[in-house]
Amino acid sequence: MDVGELCNRVVVFAERALPLPEAARLMRQHHVGSLVVVEERGAGRVPVGILTDRDIVVAVVAGEVDPRTLTVGEVIGPNLVSARETDSVFDVLRMMRQRGIRRVPVVAPDGTLAGIVTVDDLLEVVAEQLNDLVRAIGTERTREAQVRR
Repeated sequence: MDVGELCNRVVVFAERALPLPEAARLMRQHHVGSLVVVEERGAGRVPVGILTDRDIVVAVVAGEVDPRTLTVGEVIGPNLVSARETDSVFDVLRMMRQRGIRRVPVVAPDGTLAGIVTVDDLLEVVAEQLNDLVRAIGTERTREAQVRR
């Protein structure tokens, strides 16, 4: 399964210049733990970063920095990790594990924002696959018991 098949296509986003308190309000308003930071380019919105609620707590609150003095662009990290719509779920999960991240913007072939996938999304798919495997084992046992009667 490709990550494009399961990513959330409704993405809450912000631009780098957005004041941090407004970004936090967006997260609260939309009940999300992150915003995809985008730049408007000719083709559309291109992801350039991600701002998480943890970024705000660790970099700003714990650092005792006044959030009213910061923009989203001043808090996000420099190296965005993204996935292509055609990347497999398992490849994206492996990448997330290796990089220690929980959310990944998904991009279309032209590099524009297509969606977002989270560890929770991937966990749901993997859990379904494991459930199917367990049911297959149970079915096999039932069939074998019927044949051997």
